[in-house]
Amino acid sequence: MIKNNPALCLLLGILFLIACSPAGSDTKNKSKDDLKQAEYALAIHGGAGTMSKANLTPETEKSIREALNNALSIGEEILKNGGTAMDAVEQTIIVLENSSHFNAGKGAVFTNAGTNELDASFMDGATRNAGAVGGVTVVKNPIKAARAVMEKSAHVLLTGEGANQFAREQNIEIVDPSYFHTDRRWESLQKAKAREEQTGELFSIDSPFKYGTVGCAALDKSGNLAAGTSTGGMTNKRYNRIGDSPIVGAGIYANNNTCAISSTGHGEFFIRFAVAYDISAMMEYKEMPFQEAADFVINQKLKAEGGSGGIIGVDKYGNVAMPFNTSGMYRGYVKPGEREVLIFR
Repeated sequence: MIKNNPALCLLLGILFLIACSPAGSDTKNKSKDDLKQAEYALAIHGGAGTMSKANLTPETEKSIREALNNALSIGEEILKNGGTAMDAVEQTIIVLENSSHFNAGKGAVFTNAGTNELDASFMDGATRNAGAVGGVTVVKNPIKAARAVMEKSAHVLLTGEGANQFAREQNIEIVDPSYFHTDRRWESLQKAKAREEQTGELFSIDSPFKYGTVGCAALDKSGNLAAGTSTGGMTNKRYNRIGDSPIVGAGIYANNNTCAISSTGHGEFFIRFAVAYDISAMMEYKEMPFQEAADFVINQKLKAEGGSGGIIGVDKYGNVAMPFNTSGMYRGYVKPGEREVLIFR
């Protein structure tokens, strides 16, 4: 009877195929468009934290958006012309480091001692090799030093004067520490010290001070992923404190099998919960789509423990995720036919 009923045979065949599909596969959770490989993609952030429209003048907002768009344009030009994800990440972050709007490079915040200590990291998704520097004080663009550690040393993380010396030996541009001084960041330090004196709190999640960092993740035409992160750390930090930005698996992660991520937020929490790697692991071992994994880690797991911040990233298909659990995050992305720059929710 079944043999003589073609329609019934077809229906049974479809039901059999559905029953045999892998229960946790990406195909189940993604549309056809999501699974289609984007030609290239690039995402950036300029820090997440407690931001309010009332404290951001129209002029300042316009200038920040222009800086973010400029960074996206630099990175996209490299990717459109067949350049590598690593080159796109490095050059994009240099633009952000050279802007005083962001807490990295030129705009780095001050330590309690009135100095600037900068951290950065770089990771190649194809090889999972990585490099990082922590507490550098004279390197104009710490992201260059981080990439040099990855490519020209046997190490992953160099810190302090040793990292400064390594950068000098690699002919990376060195500047006088006064290069990093900006009046706005100096005033922020004075406010943070006053708050500490009044409340006894060195840092507070509810404080009006933004956690600043810059970062970039990219997918190139060859299907390779890369990520980079750069920061001046936390205003009023002491004891050569280093946060998550130069820590592989916390402030950065890249794996061609899953995604490339750069983090921003309260670094101690991102280190404790290995945020960037955790997202990648959920994709690899639980076959979760990128957006779902990123949302879960940032807006559920991390938030439940009191951690604040966000991530930007690109997965192996070119999908972009930019979740955050603070009131704002400077962020943007670009891929063929798409571009967006955002600050608030």
